[in-house]
Amino acid sequence: MRWAQEPNRRTLPFAWGLEHIGGAAKEAEPRAFLERFVEETVVNSDDWYSTGAADDYQLRDGVLRFTSAIESPWAVNNRVHAQFFPARHTGSAVVVLAQWNARWEEQTDVCRWLNRLGITAMKMSLPYHDRRAIPDHPRGDHLVGPNVGLTLQANRQAVLDVKRCLGWLDQQGYDRLGIMGTSIGSSIAFVTMCHEPRLRAGAFLHVATYCGDVVASGLTTMNVWESLEKKVTQEDIRHYWSPISPFPYISRLYGSGKKILAITGRYDPTFWSEYTNAFLAEIRRDGVQFEHLSLPCGHYSLGVAPFKYAAGYRFGTFLFQSLA
Repeated sequence: MRWAQEPNRRTLPFAWGLEHIGGAAKEAEPRAFLERFVEETVVNSDDWYSTGAADDYQLRDGVLRFTSAIESPWAVNNRVHAQFFPARHTGSAVVVLAQWNARWEEQTDVCRWLNRLGITAMKMSLPYHDRRAIPDHPRGDHLVGPNVGLTLQANRQAVLDVKRCLGWLDQQGYDRLGIMGTSIGSSIAFVTMCHEPRLRAGAFLHVATYCGDVVASGLTTMNVWESLEKKVTQEDIRHYWSPISPFPYISRLYGSGKKILAITGRYDPTFWSEYTNAFLAEIRRDGVQFEHLSLPCGHYSLGVAPFKYAAGYRFGTFLFQSLA
């Protein structure tokens, strides 16, 4: 769905939301709290992104359900739903993360394409999306929104949910695991890859340095930035949301042997080229091995013909070879 076609877009009020990350709702010095939080969280990110397998996995009618490791204020969001597309009973499997505000049925074609290559796929619903949507919020307003702390919690929740999906796949005998994400799904997938030893390969459609930069400058997040900019600068939000951003963790991949593919749009008005190029320059500077495909398209147009065919062929063959 293109940005101009998205219904129910709204501008929510700004909130520090520190109660969602261990602070107080009425913290006297919210900026000081966030400074301490960011410093401690990035240094100790292994602990922050740590979780075990769920103890209540249920696979029924092709959907895996389990309880999230994070207890958000809404029970419906704390029940994870992941569509399961088995190709084989063991071997290679990929967790697929769709874009912001994706519908339940979106990217099922991606999963079926991976199946044709002999790769099992699992498409996990992101926090606050489709079956996890909370009352009066049909969009994923709280995964990326003007509530600083809630956005931090929601993105952490997404990473932990993915790790629980991987735990289930591991239990079933899938021992060659990969991940693929689009847009915000790409950011979540990359952070997960940096904190999950079981992942061998990742394909990332749209990449950028920091979530805060994307939100402050991107076309698709104008309604979010409209509220944020009244209280924080772009530099502020870049820093505050750094624990959920790819850039601080790139160096963790050096020497890991993980395979990485980045697919980007040259004219992307959401993941602007300056942030994409900075990400690629940093990953190159850190000596991390990666592949890159740049296409002459924008953000949403990466998902339409002819660009989706080029992208699909590239990520399909990449994951097939990397997980062989």
